[in-house]
Amino acid sequence: MAPKVGGDIERVDGRDLTYDEFVERYMKPNLPVVLTGLTDTWRSRTDWVHKSDPTKPNLSFFSSLCSSSVVQVADCNKKEYSDQKRVEMTVAEFIGSWAEDSSTGVNPTNQSESCLYLKDWHFVKEYPNYCAYSTPTFFMDDWLNIYLDSHTLHRDSDICPHQNEANCADYRFVYMGTKGTWTPLHADVFRSYSWSANVCGKKHWLLLPPSQSHLLLHRNGKSSIYSVYDDISEVQFPGFKKTVWLECTQESGEIIFVPSGWYHEVHNLEDTISINHNWFNGYNLSWVWNLLVEDYKIAKEYIEDIRDISDDFENLCQRNLAANTGMNFYDFFIFITRFALANIIELYHVPDSKIAFHLVHNLTSIQDIASKMTSQEAFCTQSLRTISSENYDAFSDVAKAFEEKKFHELCEAVIKTYRTIVGEHENFTKFETRNGVKEICFSVNCRKDDCNVVAVVKGIVNKISGPEDLIYLIDRFMESTLHIQ
Repeated sequence: MAPKVGGDIERVDGRDLTYDEFVERYMKPNLPVVLTGLTDTWRSRTDWVHKSDPTKPNLSFFSSLCSSSVVQVADCNKKEYSDQKRVEMTVAEFIGSWAEDSSTGVNPTNQSESCLYLKDWHFVKEYPNYCAYSTPTFFMDDWLNIYLDSHTLHRDSDICPHQNEANCADYRFVYMGTKGTWTPLHADVFRSYSWSANVCGKKHWLLLPPSQSHLLLHRNGKSSIYSVYDDISEVQFPGFKKTVWLECTQESGEIIFVPSGWYHEVHNLEDTISINHNWFNGYNLSWVWNLLVEDYKIAKEYIEDIRDISDDFENLCQRNLAANTGMNFYDFFIFITRFALANIIELYHVPDSKIAFHLVHNLTSIQDIASKMTSQEAFCTQSLRTISSENYDAFSDVAKAFEEKKFHELCEAVIKTYRTIVGEHENFTKFETRNGVKEICFSVNCRKDDCNVVAVVKGIVNKISGPEDLIYLIDRFMESTLHIQ
């Protein structure tokens, strides 16, 4: 049963679109779009393609720069659980396989042959001094990667024992695959937004609106369709015939914005290299929280029969949630608490600027999520007494957070992001001292010798013991700083 296509994804020249227009037309209403005209100046559009034929990958570039890098490679012809089977190999080995496939003419539909697709390569983390591209302004409000540039997502050693590994480090990826490679039907990690830019090559996309995602489920409600091009049983998947898809063919140099919760399947129509980011911010934060709640219920139901014999049942649920989803309630609460504190610090210094609009929106979004957290068992007094000291201190100890270099880096990244978004390019210089007095404020926006923002925050709450305290802090701070009644 072929998928029913109801229309094409809108295509817009990104040079004719303002940031506010992008937010109102696509990000806020959660709608996809293909953007053109934004990648022409990228270094990767020169280095990563053949000079004589820019539609073809320049594999020799990767052989010379990255041959020893170890990457994840999916075999598109082998299914493992709900995804394609993955193996590790060096870039040199992958390129060798690619060259061999090109010379022998591998048929990607022949299930007995391997069809290899390099995925989720953390190229930016591995080669930070090579500037392959610049993130378009539309996608810069990226809390996930801004946070991971200075923090780790997990603090419990039993969840992420190797916190410095690249695979835990960010959600900026490079994909490389021959014609015929593909990615099975899925919705993105954390229900994040994603953007994907074709450096070269061509992709075919099918996207399904979130309002129809329930139609993809097996009749038992616990599994979904692997590929829309499979022989899909109407008995096993009775809703599939009702789905109506959007599609597009993404050309070289174009960027597609995939909103939260849109299931999509992607096929490479030519040899292709793409750059991909997963990200979220104040506009889709609720999608992340809702997914965590859904997956928590599943994790909890799975082990409910040991509740009465477990002394640490809630934390066991949280560990399973982190293992299955990539983040648990405590990871997420630390994340939004740190982001709230960073936004508060910067809002204190720019309450009347264009940037303030973004910071206030962020704090309002965080407050809304925190209010939903208050009813969760994970944040009751008994559960909070049993969580690790690493987790508890990370959100509760405000004074300690303010002293951490990584938190200072987060504050600086936040304000630089919104300066760029609103078009403010003044280069403030950060000094350790001013007029011979030791600097007590770490905001790059601060021009005062006697700044007391730290004292203001600590005067409201010195400890954040749970979501209620975070809500109270945001309320009181916005009242005092913005004179909101």
